[in-house]
Amino acid sequence: MKPLAHACLSVHKHGGHIDDYLDIHNFLDSSKAHVADSRHRALLHNSWGCFLTEQVFGVHRTNSAGRTYSVRDIAEEHIVQDLHRIPNVNEFLEKVPEQDWMGAIKTPHQNVD
Repeated sequence: MKPLAHACLSVHKHGGHIDDYLDIHNFLDSSKAHVADSRHRALLHNSWGCFLTEQVFGVHRTNSAGRTYSVRDIAEEHIVQDLHRIPNVNEFLEKVPEQDWMGAIKTPHQNVD
């Protein structure tokens, strides 16, 4: 789903205007600029992404209708609309094998006599 469609759903649920929410939804989908398929969701479509969005945009905002809403609620709703749940970061990372260039710590094999 594109950010505009998410923003329309936010308006339907929380009132106000599309522009009250569009920057939040654009932020959550900003990784599409670098990964043009659904894997982009590994970066912000998770529990950490909800809290990061709140740090970027604030805990609460007031929409154009004068109604206060939770930024984290908007982020959570966006992720649930796309993934039907909110995964934690480890659910994405456990699928990524460690590579030497990541600074993976290697322990020498110990020989047991």
